[in-house]
Amino acid sequence: MAPLEQQQKIIVGVDGSDAAIEALRVARTLAEPLKAPVEAWACWDVPPGYGLYLAVGTEGFKYAAKEVLRQSLEMAFGAERPQNLRGRLVQGKAAPLLIEATRNASLLIVGRRGHGTFVTGSVSSACISHAHCPVLVVHAPQEPAEKVSRSLDQ
Repeated sequence: MAPLEQQQKIIVGVDGSDAAIEALRVARTLAEPLKAPVEAWACWDVPPGYGLYLAVGTEGFKYAAKEVLRQSLEMAFGAERPQNLRGRLVQGKAAPLLIEATRNASLLIVGRRGHGTFVTGSVSSACISHAHCPVLVVHAPQEPAEKVSRSLDQ
């Protein structure tokens, strides 16, 4: 059995989407009363056909993921990042990495891209099906109805 502090950990999958940014905010809200640490995971991988990329280097993929993580944290929290939050860059495919990480977490929070239904290959769908802890899927915040209707009138 994992130590108590590991059982209390909340992991958030971060991909730069509005839903993932909202997932970070939800994680902060849930973690505060529990005094639980939050890990924001940005996963990156080398695309298929990696032979060419190995020749020219893979640092660009890692750097892009690092920037997505940095920007997501900034958009979610501004300059004042929660003290219980730690960002992590992890190399590999997001779904299997996040699923494995749930062995030592009490909650996984992921964003939903809003394709209408869970699509084949969806990270959130895979995590729901295979995680070792509860999974919370967060939608992107909806724009206020007034703002949407004004943009439709233009």
